[in-house]
Amino acid sequence: MGKLRGCAWGLGLVLLLSEVGVAMPEPMILVQQRETGSTEETRAQALRAVEEGLELFEQGTAESLRQAIEKYQEALPLWQEVGEREWEAVTLMGIGRVYSDLGEKQKALEYYEQSLLLHRAVGDSSGEATTLNNIGGVYYDLGERQRALEYYEQSLLLHRAVGDSSGEAIALNSIGRVYDALGEKQRALDYYEQSLLLRRAVGDSSGEATTLSNIGGVYSDLGEKQRALEYLQQSLLLRRAVEDSAGEAIALTNIGAVYDNLGERQRALEYFEQALPLSQAVGDRALEASTLSNIGLVYSALGEKQKALEYYEQSLLLHR
Repeated sequence: MGKLRGCAWGLGLVLLLSEVGVAMPEPMILVQQRETGSTEETRAQALRAVEEGLELFEQGTAESLRQAIEKYQEALPLWQEVGEREWEAVTLMGIGRVYSDLGEKQKALEYYEQSLLLHRAVGDSSGEATTLNNIGGVYYDLGERQRALEYYEQSLLLHRAVGDSSGEAIALNSIGRVYDALGEKQRALDYYEQSLLLRRAVGDSSGEATTLSNIGGVYSDLGEKQRALEYLQQSLLLRRAVEDSAGEAIALTNIGAVYDNLGERQRALEYFEQALPLSQAVGDRALEASTLSNIGLVYSALGEKQKALEYYEQSLLLHR
């Protein structure tokens, strides 16, 4: 459920975002000989509610996210009525994901933990691994890095056990992010590089772009700016290839930040100004506000204080 997202960082700004998802069971056969019409209709209603919830989730506004929760809540008793525990687990995970995106982390944990218990009860190891990763993401966002690491490592073992290379790549990237945040840059690189190999092997271009961006961030932190740019440029090309405008905006921002760190202000400005209309087009107001602030910082460094103020004020309004 939802898109996998990378990180934007630069000029002192860090916006690390978790990779989360929902493991969907195989499509249901809604018509079975021994089932009553009532059971079939109940299943169909539950599935419609989940699909409508997903559509609302993908709109990404605060209002649509609240509406998505309502749709998922509609589906829960219906799954319980027909005994579809795997789909109940998926729906609980979906609710957790929405609460996490709304910033209600404790509520997200409640639903993820309910989902985890159900996945274990029905023996769905893949769903269990995905839920463990999502719980790790919440603890990461709460600043509990060691606890996040515990869940990510459990997720990694399960993904390997079931032969899920895509899930394994996500878990490896997540573990890399923790070590990155803990300042263990070489260890972070080790996990990112393992993730990168797997993502290339399974043809996950979007995930590959995310990991390339993260590797670029580590090299930038290590002071290897040119090497950082190589990885970030690769990430940018992939974002464009898969037509991921939000990811492209993040990649442009990150490249601009490296050029700013190198003292190449005009070049930094070019990248930030490319990122701005993209962030506006995809409705990512947080990224738009950050980009406006970054442009203001560059103008300030160039001595154009009045112009810097104009961008800061636009950024301030959006942050509010």
